[in-house]
Amino acid sequence: MSNSLIQIVVLAAIALFLIMRLRNVLGTRDGFEPPRQPAQPAPRRVAAAAPADSDVLDHAEPGSPTAAALAAMQRVEPSFSVGSFLSGARQAYEMILTAFEKGDLSEVRPFLAEPVAAAFDSVIADRKARGIASEVQYIGTRETALDGAAFDPQTGMGEVSVRFVGELIAAHRDPDGNIVDGDPKTSRKQRDVWTFARRMGQSDPNWQLVATA
Repeated sequence: MSNSLIQIVVLAAIALFLIMRLRNVLGTRDGFEPPRQPAQPAPRRVAAAAPADSDVLDHAEPGSPTAAALAAMQRVEPSFSVGSFLSGARQAYEMILTAFEKGDLSEVRPFLAEPVAAAFDSVIADRKARGIASEVQYIGTRETALDGAAFDPQTGMGEVSVRFVGELIAAHRDPDGNIVDGDPKTSRKQRDVWTFARRMGQSDPNWQLVATA
């Protein structure tokens, strides 16, 4: 056997040995394996059956009871917008809180459910009976955030709770001018969770304050 033939046989044997070693180390692939696709971002979860332009997930956690309730409200009343509601609630908070501190609910009474109005009236009446005078300056609402929501499909009643942080200067003086509550020179932060309710799909667009905490 010539030297060249011997070299070919040796090289072939070495190649076969290397192939067998690679098969043992890497293994083999059996069956069909689809080509790898580039990773795609996870699709954004949308509240069930909410309108296509819904803003529910801008304010509520996907899959949460709050998101489900808000989506149900929008199914009944597609024009309902969470963002617009929060903007209106912010204005209502300023108006109602200021009216309560001043002791005059006449302008905001339509926005108060009867139990809430009665509770506010009781406090105001007590102040008047004691001759308390109020000084109020509302500085601004520092926080307005969705706190929760519920919807009753049987009655169509929707409830939305909002967390507020307001800042105001308020002082209450007795008939002698002595301060009995607050400080006329220092602002204070007022933290509240208010719940507003309304029957969805009705012509009356006004929400009422039904609970405070």
